Amino acid sequence: MTAVMPTDLEIARSARLGPIEMVAADMGIDPRFVEPYGRNVAKIRLEALEELEKRPPARYVVVTAMTPTPLGEGKTTVTVGLGQGFRYLGKRAVVAIRQPSMGPTFGIKGGAAGGGYSQVVPMESLNLHLTGDMHAVTAAHNLLAAVVDSHLFRRSNLDLDLAQVTWRRVLDVNDRALRNIVVGLGARVDGIPRQAGFDITPASEVMAILALATSLEDLRARMGRIVVGPNRDGEPVTAEDLRAAGAMTVIMRDAVKPNLLQTLEGTPVLVHAGPFANIAHGNSSVLADRIGIRAGDILLTEAGFGADMGAERFFNLKCRVSGMTPDAALIVVTVRALKAHSGRHRIVAGQALPAALLEENPDDVHAGSDNLLRHIEIVRMHGVTPVVAINAFPSDHPSELEACREIAEKAGVRSAIARPHSQGGKGCTELAEAVLEAAEEPSTFKFLYPDDMPLRRKIEEIAERVYGAEGGVAYSVTASRQLAEMERLGYGGFPLCVAKTNLSLSADPMLTGAPSDWMLPVREVRAAAGAGFIVPICGDIRLMPGLGSAPALERIDLDEEGNIVGLS
Repeated sequence: MTAVMPTDLEIARSARLGPIEMVAADMGIDPRFVEPYGRNVAKIRLEALEELEKRPPARYVVVTAMTPTPLGEGKTTVTVGLGQGFRYLGKRAVVAIRQPSMGPTFGIKGGAAGGGYSQVVPMESLNLHLTGDMHAVTAAHNLLAAVVDSHLFRRSNLDLDLAQVTWRRVLDVNDRALRNIVVGLGARVDGIPRQAGFDITPASEVMAILALATSLEDLRARMGRIVVGPNRDGEPVTAEDLRAAGAMTVIMRDAVKPNLLQTLEGTPVLVHAGPFANIAHGNSSVLADRIGIRAGDILLTEAGFGADMGAERFFNLKCRVSGMTPDAALIVVTVRALKAHSGRHRIVAGQALPAALLEENPDDVHAGSDNLLRHIEIVRMHGVTPVVAINAFPSDHPSELEACREIAEKAGVRSAIARPHSQGGKGCTELAEAVLEAAEEPSTFKFLYPDDMPLRRKIEEIAERVYGAEGGVAYSVTASRQLAEMERLGYGGFPLCVAKTNLSLSADPMLTGAPSDWMLPVREVRAAAGAGFIVPICGDIRLMPGLGSAPALERIDLDEEGNIVGLS
């Protein structure tokens, strides 16, 4: 009889963890730079960088994936398992990941601590509040929103154009009813009525700034450059103009410090910032990577979703800001994702996998290979060596796993089967060896486009070379006008953060594989002047998710002893 594997929460609770100060000490971080939040969580003061940066840098590896199914392909689980696996090779790894948003945690996706025997712990803390960074972002963002409405009410001399205010509010909850609202209803003293709305906190520009800031001083400067809308002469009004940037930075003073946790096997994990990768740049913070790269032999930093999403932003946004360049890129694949991209199976979040998908069929795996090959090419076009991590599930058949290897081998890429969920670090040693080999190869990293390329051409470069949109780009009248205005305002040198679906290389979530005969629709363009990038919004992308018919929150509760149950 097959033994039943414990739940993630049961595994996490059974772990014996060392004091977080010992984890920091293993990284070479002096105790005076460690601020404990209980026994197993701490913040790292930024003053630690002055000492850490005297050391040589570690190998720098970004973890990405092929286009995922709605269920995800276990990228965080592989990242954590690989970090643990390096210990078996005598190497010290540090892992850097984003903080989970409580919107998806209580929605369909669940938490983001990894899974099985490759988890970040304490998983309850990680998935629920942690040290309050997400709430600080929410508060700082909404403080600016309150200031905007106060200026409108008092008709200040900034002459902010009521009809063109772009600064919405945010909340870390999936709530579709808040996407479009009217504020200022009631008596005259209750404000100026106007249409407004909420985005989810990970979509906030304040979150993007937290992830890209290189110091507290840089955070303050970026806060001041946030644009909330134009005045009646068409000139941008900033948070500095509104005299709100200082107070916003005060709220963020502790949030700017990266959080330190550990894996089940004691590997250090830096958790900091949480921008989504379909509507934001999808990477953890520059500051976490700057600390982690001087605190071990290997730094594994995770980028959200596929190489067309988080990894493209990692290469062209994060690396531009940090000045750090990767030595290798890990592409996580699964049998089920390759089968899904054959176009013969449909996976729906919240529903059981189709029975036909679980049947042995290596031909379906090969039929979905175009998607993986495109992601390999995306990594290579940036001059980075790719490695394919085959995340093996119990339902996979040996012939299907071998088919994954054959696809990678034909593409001339190293690959390894990993079993992080069931075996932890031991299940990732072969993968760790492959990553080490790849990271030793000479790096020829390059950006996809230069800073001085016009915004339209940057969009087209990503659409054609990364997404494979041979039909080019279709701009709405609104988007065309906005792009022209951004060039006029001096934002033409900004890099891009394209908001599109994560479920396809295209802008249509139903298109599987590697479609080419399509056109990227750009319906709107926003400037994140404080963060320092432009956001073309492509297709039907919503910045505030909604709850599904059977959200995870329905299974989450407290037992009679006050312990959390149902969290995954």
